[in-house]
Amino acid sequence: MMFHTLLLFITAFIAGGLNAVAGGGSFITFPVLIFTGVPPITANATNNTALWVAALASAGAYRQNLSIPRRQFFLLCGISLVGGVLGSVALLYTSPDVFQKLIPYLLLLATLVFTFGEPLKTWFQRQSQKSSESPPLLNLMLAQLAIAIYGGFFGAGLGILMLATLTFLGIKNIHTMNAFKTFLGSCINGIAIIPFIFAGVIAWHQAILMAVGGSLGGYLCANYARRLEPLLIRRVVMVVAFSMTIYFFIHG
Repeated sequence: MMFHTLLLFITAFIAGGLNAVAGGGSFITFPVLIFTGVPPITANATNNTALWVAALASAGAYRQNLSIPRRQFFLLCGISLVGGVLGSVALLYTSPDVFQKLIPYLLLLATLVFTFGEPLKTWFQRQSQKSSESPPLLNLMLAQLAIAIYGGFFGAGLGILMLATLTFLGIKNIHTMNAFKTFLGSCINGIAIIPFIFAGVIAWHQAILMAVGGSLGGYLCANYARRLEPLLIRRVVMVVAFSMTIYFFIHG
């Protein structure tokens, strides 16, 4: 339907602009895919694919800010790839009925992470500053593995979780943190697509349409959206996120 095509494109465009400033675009794109008749698991795989294309552009723009030790970089990238595969395979082995029942709880988790992400990141920063020693790299790898599995399985709120974890690497520059977060997110979403392709669960028409819309939205809206108060945008996303969560608890 032409209406569904237009709705998905506009939604992805708006989500791309939101992601460029405050994040939370998945709270719009994922529900809209379901509203347009895409089955839940297919909607999740399609949303993942569309977001990955948009994230690649961001990763390329941030590449000059990846000034971190090579050992940590390659270890966390490898862990992200492993976790992304495990999460996507776990999704494919989840029955549609079970995943349908999980959607409200996954949205609630992602909404809470988005809502309390900044206080959580601040708390982690304080703990990192109080401790004279960095936490063992193994702990960071296990945390990233858990986050990557979640990202391959669902993914909303993924970036905020990674920012909180990366605080313990001692990275002070926010641009470096965003660069690392974006690159790791690209690894997780990108590798997760491979099992989805072999399983044939991606709705390619919607994925390509949303990838174009999201990329355009992120590129064209970023300059204008940054003139707005980020806190205001976050509050709008929170309202949307809680509304979608409540809707799926009632109608899921």
